[in-house]
Amino acid sequence: MDITTTADDRDLLARATRNQQTAWSIIARLGIRELWHSIGAELHIVGSLRTGLLMAHRDIDIHIYSERIDVEQDFALMGKLAARRDVLSITYVNGLQGIEQCLEWHCRILDADVEWTIDMIHIVRGSRYDGYFERVADRLTAVLTPETRETILRLKDEMGGGIPGIAFCQAVIRDGVRTREAFESWLKRNPLEGIVEWMP
Repeated sequence: MDITTTADDRDLLARATRNQQTAWSIIARLGIRELWHSIGAELHIVGSLRTGLLMAHRDIDIHIYSERIDVEQDFALMGKLAARRDVLSITYVNGLQGIEQCLEWHCRILDADVEWTIDMIHIVRGSRYDGYFERVADRLTAVLTPETRETILRLKDEMGGGIPGIAFCQAVIRDGVRTREAFESWLKRNPLEGIVEWMP
């Protein structure tokens, strides 16, 4: 198979690199690590930022772990974040009673006129998804080839936002999808429902 890198591929890789750099600068500027560390929580980057596959959907995924979660304490923390002028909105989902055992915080911000989402999932240490998505991201990083990386980035760019990144990875790595048409057909055969539990 010819895996020669084209100019378009190099542009995709350059854009993905710029997205990574911007995402890290947003985390630093908003003091996200310091915010969660102030309550003794442990913070891990997951998703496309961890795998280097951040493309059309400007989404930063962060998992935070604590032995126990105090809802009022989380709200106080998010109040500090909401006070930043570049924060557009923060929404909340309480999943503490479900198998996820988490609080979800979804923060929309504006960076240089581009909207980003920061998904901060505060998870009870030792629960079902403790460390799971870190392992998924690390496994993906380990099996990606230049060809599959470029294919995933291209499909993400062509499809835009709204589709979980893991779907692109699953289609390309597991099922050999290489074109937008094939990916659209793949989506019809593989409806995305709930949490996708797959890793290569």
